[in-house]
Amino acid sequence: MPAEIQDIDVAEARRRLEAGARLFDVREQGEWDEVHAPEATLVPMSELVARWKEIDGGDEPAIIVCHSGGRSARVVAALEQSGVPAVNLVGGMIAWEQSGAPVVRDGQTDAGNDADAQGEPRHEH
Repeated sequence: MPAEIQDIDVAEARRRLEAGARLFDVREQGEWDEVHAPEATLVPMSELVARWKEIDGGDEPAIIVCHSGGRSARVVAALEQSGVPAVNLVGGMIAWEQSGAPVVRDGQTDAGNDADAQGEPRHEH
């Protein structure tokens, strides 16, 4: 029986991040380099089999994002089946950017409406 996945929108994702949840980006390196959320940690879907244990949302389910929400939904289903609590950021980075949330674009922070001054990506390997 497939795992039931929970979708959350950008506003809810940002609330959860403020409360200590972690954001994981499952796009590939080139997509990440182009644009990503400053709070995100890159765990490409192509590396998921080897790296899925790195995904931990702390006290909250991990928030999973991709470009538009399709890959992240598949990753959330796989994580849930493996016992890792996770939620899908519906609309992906497209929705994140459209909401005015901060992004790092080509290595430079685009503050969006209310980014922190650091804008340093958490890129862990």
